[in-house]
Amino acid sequence: MAGDTLVRAWEGRGPLAVLLLPVSLLFRLLVALRRRAYQLGIYKSQSVDCAVLVVGNVIAGGAGKTPTTIAVVQHLTRRGLSVGVVSRGYGRTVDDVRPVAPQSDPAEVGDEPLLIARATGAPVWVGRDRHSAAKALLAAHPKTQVIVCDDGLQHYGLFRDLEVCVFDDRGVGNGWMLAAGPLREPWPQVPLACAGQQAGRLLVLHTGSKPAFSGWQAPRKLADHAVAVDGSKFALKDLQSPLLALAGIARPDAFFSALRSQGVPLDKTLALPDHTAFQGFDFAPLQGYQVLCTEKDAVKLWKHWPQALAVPLIQTPEPSFFAALDTHLDSTLKSKLSSRHGHQTA
Repeated sequence: MAGDTLVRAWEGRGPLAVLLLPVSLLFRLLVALRRRAYQLGIYKSQSVDCAVLVVGNVIAGGAGKTPTTIAVVQHLTRRGLSVGVVSRGYGRTVDDVRPVAPQSDPAEVGDEPLLIARATGAPVWVGRDRHSAAKALLAAHPKTQVIVCDDGLQHYGLFRDLEVCVFDDRGVGNGWMLAAGPLREPWPQVPLACAGQQAGRLLVLHTGSKPAFSGWQAPRKLADHAVAVDGSKFALKDLQSPLLALAGIARPDAFFSALRSQGVPLDKTLALPDHTAFQGFDFAPLQGYQVLCTEKDAVKLWKHWPQALAVPLIQTPEPSFFAALDTHLDSTLKSKLSSRHGHQTA
């Protein structure tokens, strides 16, 4: 597929990457102009009356942002903090600001926000403008102490107090920006102070097994079981052929490889575009197979193919990552508690 060819090109600086370099330079210029508009006050970064922690990445494709968001929310909740989540809700068919309930239609709220809501039980609000979504969340849940912004590293409209940037084994690829490379912004990050970015308040988390540079690690692996729509669990080792695995994620082959590494004898795989909605999908190829999918796919697929089984992804950040996060966050919460004013910055 064309997408696979491009991803492979991003691993080095070969002919295809060089051919796309003019597009990359134009994209870099547009990113710089947008950042400059914030610095000049043409665009404004707005705060809310609680701590804001942004989870995101600088590389295109799935690096583990959503599992990281879930892990962070669960950690903060265990600490006794009142936590909410805001997200754009990629792929939504509507463009309003709204809450996400466990029974929400993924077409209206997005698959990742729905997965976060179901996994954490925290209040989740979606909206293209994260600041508007955060204000709506706080109006509905005024005791919220921390808002975690899922996939919002480049969304400067929401002032942030702390950032987590997630990388996988690709690192920064060839180091070039889109479309000659995988980067959405230059790396290392140049902090945009007017949006709350500070060099000392950026935590780097690696979900792969071979970190390309310093940061904390968060190993990922599939669970040893699959989950049915009713919540019942089935051991992967007990699954019987014929088995079909499908994945509508940024890197479907990673899911298939992980299943095989668990000893699951896949008879067929089906790689789908990221965020596949399954509306009007041809389900005929699934007939006769036990279907395995990701949790992200399951929140949409179960509506149409309830016999599918979802295989959970377990991501475990090392304890020192959470210790660093807590140190930064506790300092922010103390400051917020003493002032309760927030920021309105240019």
